[in-house]
Amino acid sequence: MPNNKRIRVLAAKPGLDGHDRGIKVVCSALRDAGMEVIYTGLRQTPQQIVNAALEEDVDVIALSILSGAHDYLLPKVVDLLKEKQAEHILLIAGGIIPKEDIPYLKKKGVCEVFGPGTSTKEIVNYIRKHLSQA
Repeated sequence: MPNNKRIRVLAAKPGLDGHDRGIKVVCSALRDAGMEVIYTGLRQTPQQIVNAALEEDVDVIALSILSGAHDYLLPKVVDLLKEKQAEHILLIAGGIIPKEDIPYLKKKGVCEVFGPGTSTKEIVNYIRKHLSQA
């Protein structure tokens, strides 16, 4: 990724999850780190998320999910990205996702899953490192 281009991140809450305090903290940290952040808000469908990501020409999709529907919603986002030939967009997730579900999500195409207690610095560093290798 060229050094003069700011990293663009689309942040969203998929499904029926109604709690967005955590994603708002992450959005603030990403902005403080110099990234452009578009937050789509609560109750987004996978289709809405992917469409917004393409319209906004983002480098990263950051999803926060607490509802327990991660094993359906996150692979659906991956499938739609593939369908739209947008696999180059880094897909990360966070929230309440059981550790035993993480290998499945990564196998399906989620690049990284950040659990409760992850520092925002770790998320920023992961995005920067991953995109510098892209």
